[in-house]
Amino acid sequence: MPPSPTTLLRSARLDGRTVDVLLRDGVVAAVGADPEVPPGAEVVDLDGRWLGPGMWDNHVHLDEHALNRTRLDLSGATSAAAAAALVGERLRAGAPAEGLPLVGSGFRDALWADATSHALLDRVSGDVPVVLVSADLHCCWVNSAAARRYGHAGDADGIVRETAGQELRMVIGRVPREALDRQVAAVVAEAAARGTVGVVDFQEPWQLDTWTARLAGGAGALRVSVSVWPSHLDDAVARGLRTGDAIAGTGGLLTMGPLKILTDGSLNTRTAYCHEPYAFPADAAHPCGMLLVPPDELAPLMHRATAAGIDVAVHAIGDRANGLVLDAFAATGARGRIEHAQLLSDGDVGRFAALGVVASVQPEHAVDDRDVADRHWAGRTHRAFAYRSLLDAGAGLALGSDAPVAPLDPWTTLAAAVRRTGDDRPSWHPEQEIPVDVALAASAGPDGPVAVGRRADLVVTDLDPRTADPAALRAMPVAGTLLGGRWTHRHGL
Repeated sequence: MPPSPTTLLRSARLDGRTVDVLLRDGVVAAVGADPEVPPGAEVVDLDGRWLGPGMWDNHVHLDEHALNRTRLDLSGATSAAAAAALVGERLRAGAPAEGLPLVGSGFRDALWADATSHALLDRVSGDVPVVLVSADLHCCWVNSAAARRYGHAGDADGIVRETAGQELRMVIGRVPREALDRQVAAVVAEAAARGTVGVVDFQEPWQLDTWTARLAGGAGALRVSVSVWPSHLDDAVARGLRTGDAIAGTGGLLTMGPLKILTDGSLNTRTAYCHEPYAFPADAAHPCGMLLVPPDELAPLMHRATAAGIDVAVHAIGDRANGLVLDAFAATGARGRIEHAQLLSDGDVGRFAALGVVASVQPEHAVDDRDVADRHWAGRTHRAFAYRSLLDAGAGLALGSDAPVAPLDPWTTLAAAVRRTGDDRPSWHPEQEIPVDVALAASAGPDGPVAVGRRADLVVTDLDPRTADPAALRAMPVAGTLLGGRWTHRHGL
């Protein structure tokens, strides 16, 4: 990559004071009043705008997020019948190219009053294969034609859950690489325009070579920490890659991430593994949800990763799953995070800090899932999405979106963390809100506050997020984003 330009950011609002900030060679070189400006430096007047660390999204599925741009949007469907009607409407407007399925995404069936079925989709789709991916990515609803083509009929309700659903998503996600890369470039540009400088990508099974090629081709608006799934762990170990290692040929933008292990399901699909049964189980065979990786498989995986210098990021949503994962951290001494940590037993909250396990959480889920939790986790929601409890117990927090499950927008994430509502209803369990300074730090990535010597991964906003109300946070106007001192977004500067 070419050298980073030298830039003076004049009149930046930083830590409650107005200062000038000099960026040189990709790092913050000086902070203060009237620093010496090298010849040829660009001077940009921020006019008192807020300057802070660039934002990280600590949990995304970027390819899936990009693919959703071209899929039938089912997020507004309030019933199975309404979702089927949207499928019929799309097919009447034109069938997919010959041999391709119709793919939709974003349905949330946990509150639907009517039932899904093959037949409901068959009536509007005929012989066109239809695969509808749930908003939480933990199940697919298929018609009979798709069941015949892909060999996944699902249960009697036409729903293909968890491991089989994940396999089906990977099959329908195999689209021409050039087309997918264009869509990824678009969502990366959108993320940069919202102040994002880095993501932890959990797209399965391992995107290391894909991202290496993308970055070599010029898609350099974000830093990417790329996870590996168990099916490819041996490859990562054989390459000698450790978490945090920079990947050659990517200008330092791509690093090796953690091992991702999916131990249970989700709330909306009613497969998160809990101590108590769901109020309305989706699957009578699994009234308390599903354990996908039992302890006798989990511990060896974590041991192997740890021995190779690879951190772990373990998906656990139900309280029983979280307890088992914490047990595995204690038994193995592994380093890393629990992804989601949505429902916790009271006795497990303090174990995060005691074991050095970071809670990687997605605050917008508390907003999106409040009604689902009230219905299916009735009587337990005081310990759901328990961010303040974790904070008070000394746990480290890392914030993210889980895009495409929630928007890849750090300000949406921040607003949900500090005010647990996205509409005109009162905050849901406001005792679990966290202070805005904590939320900002949990979104700031590995470099910490703006200071001399840190990488010049920065965001400039028109409002000070520390004093903006939650509605203003969600709509935060971003004036600029810098990655290693280079502008990846600039508006009005």
